Amino acid sequence: MAVNLKNHCLLITVLFLCCFCPWRQINGYESLFHPKDILPLLPRQVSWPIVNSLHSAVDLLPAFMGAASIEGNNTLEWKGACFFKNIAWLELHNKSKSQFGGGTLHIKVSNAHSWTCLDLYIFATPYRVTWDYYFLSREHTLEIKEWKSEAELEYVKNRGVSIFLLQAGMLGTLSAIWNAFPLFVNNGWGEKSNIDFLEKHMGASFEERPQPWVTNLTTDDIHSGDFLAISKIRGTWGAFETLEKWATGSYAGHTAVCLRDAEGKLWVGESGNNNDKGEDVIAILPWDEWWEFELTKDNTNPHIAVLPLHPDLRAKFNETAAWEYARSMAGKSYGYHNLIFSWIDTIDGNYPPPVDAHLVASVMTVWNQIAPEYGSNLWNEALNKRLGTQNLSLPDILVEVEKRGSSFAKLLAIPEQDDWVYSDGKSASCVAFILEMYKEGGLFGEFANSIQVTEFTIRDAYTLNLFENNSSRLPKWCNADDTVKLPFCQIRGKYRMELPGYNSMDLYPHMNERCPSMPPKYYRPQGC
Repeated sequence: MAVNLKNHCLLITVLFLCCFCPWRQINGYESLFHPKDILPLLPRQVSWPIVNSLHSAVDLLPAFMGAASIEGNNTLEWKGACFFKNIAWLELHNKSKSQFGGGTLHIKVSNAHSWTCLDLYIFATPYRVTWDYYFLSREHTLEIKEWKSEAELEYVKNRGVSIFLLQAGMLGTLSAIWNAFPLFVNNGWGEKSNIDFLEKHMGASFEERPQPWVTNLTTDDIHSGDFLAISKIRGTWGAFETLEKWATGSYAGHTAVCLRDAEGKLWVGESGNNNDKGEDVIAILPWDEWWEFELTKDNTNPHIAVLPLHPDLRAKFNETAAWEYARSMAGKSYGYHNLIFSWIDTIDGNYPPPVDAHLVASVMTVWNQIAPEYGSNLWNEALNKRLGTQNLSLPDILVEVEKRGSSFAKLLAIPEQDDWVYSDGKSASCVAFILEMYKEGGLFGEFANSIQVTEFTIRDAYTLNLFENNSSRLPKWCNADDTVKLPFCQIRGKYRMELPGYNSMDLYPHMNERCPSMPPKYYRPQGC
């Protein structure tokens, strides 16, 4: 089943005034209000600039507080955004006289920092997700009339109900929604929002290049195997790439590769090309067609750079084998099966706070309920591969993991294997498609069998020591109009592209299978 990845960008969004009153009690008593709580009462021209300075789109992400277990087991305690003392426990009963019974989640909240604040919560099991908010300092209850299956009942007996806090509170969450919305807008406002997000959360810089912003290039200087790094900064694709960059540390969000045929004609191979049916597939297009689209029809303001292969590697590159691989993949769906798994290598070292494996599981649960057929294609098959099972649904996968005494975090971190075949064939994201072609073309040498390219992010790819390292050998048109001479050739874009760590990493066995990627530094230990 081919899937239009744009329809799922919100998935990834949903899997990136305290100084006025540093202490919230006066002489041991609760404050009547907190400065942040009265902002909505102020004129919009005054309140929203303050609110927006305090919160960003990241504040939409809830934080995992823990799991409320059956009464008599350990009682969950945590500090909220409004109420500083909270406890929760789960009571099982069968008031509904149903087959599996139901339960009551008890949440006792107290020690509010003001009289006007409230806390927003999300509650989840593998089979359901719901929410509630609490304004009053007392014991609250959430009734679950009946469990959906015996498996859910057994799950909550053993693991409880997961509790997530929207740490920004009501006002902050509304502000975060306001800040997240323009990331997806396809205009100057959306572009500025994406740039602001990347500058704030990644430390990226967007230095304007001198015009012209499109290079008058000569295609004779572009060769088979040359890597195309692409960065889109507005619209739905721009928002998706912004979140991908933030999560992975990649300073490009999409890739493609150049190929010449036996007659010398230049082509572009791309996983993620939108076909006439609106599906994102692997395509091989004539350069002129691809370049014309990027210049005249791509409304995401793409920034594009050519990363030329090193001449020694270009001489070794087996074009025949590369073409055979490319043609074998043409028309197949984009590699959505392993999209997120190239990012997640560790139990807790890849998730930008407050994201964690619990939140990923809950987002998957929500999406599984909204569009189960898409969830199956996006992750269910890949998770079954990791468990050695077949056709388990997401809830059954989560239950099976617990039965085995493991965790969902450990399951997500199991490396993808290049030889895994899914229901629609082998799966290759934009960068995995290129690197698999490099493997087939002989560029990985002795490491070809010990490296899984489906584990590579875009950052992992452009940091490989495969590219030209002598600026004197770059084409004459490369950066000819720019005052800064990059080590690669930017051919389109208003802002100067940056690729930290470019062309610096030698190949080694099991590369990029255990690497953390925490913003904003994205520290990568040697040999991970």
